[in-house]
Amino acid sequence: MPIAVGSKAPDFTLKTKTADGFKDVKLSDNFGKKQTVLLFFPAAFSSVCTVEFCDTAGGLGDYESLGGSVLAISVDNALAQEAWAKQSKITFPLLSDLNKTVTRAYGVIFPDFAGMGETAARAAFVIGKDGVVKYAEQTATLKDMPNFAAVKAALAK
Repeated sequence: MPIAVGSKAPDFTLKTKTADGFKDVKLSDNFGKKQTVLLFFPAAFSSVCTVEFCDTAGGLGDYESLGGSVLAISVDNALAQEAWAKQSKITFPLLSDLNKTVTRAYGVIFPDFAGMGETAARAAFVIGKDGVVKYAEQTATLKDMPNFAAVKAALAK
């Protein structure tokens, strides 16, 4: 079960891979500046994740116009995430939680992905500038998409 609305968002520093090398991304760097849309996803290169993130990348301006930046987290390694982002034209940071500590801290571990073990569930959070969770959703199945209209409504509040 995901952490509750009104909770202080667990801070983290995770790696992303860019053309310039590995980079640390820290959630609290947004605190006091902008809201964060935090998306957890099961696996790079999977069909449902590709549809979700191509749509999100295509509508990135919608989130930015509401004062939000998008970060996405999976338990994939940063090299696989970078290759997938290039192939799928995903333009927001994909963060590697290979050891699953952030995924566990947000309460969105999916216990068994196609017989391959634990992964991140599909989930969406809106973290306010103050670091407090304004919206939290874990989808019923890995194939379901988050309610992006509700995510945008939470950003607009």
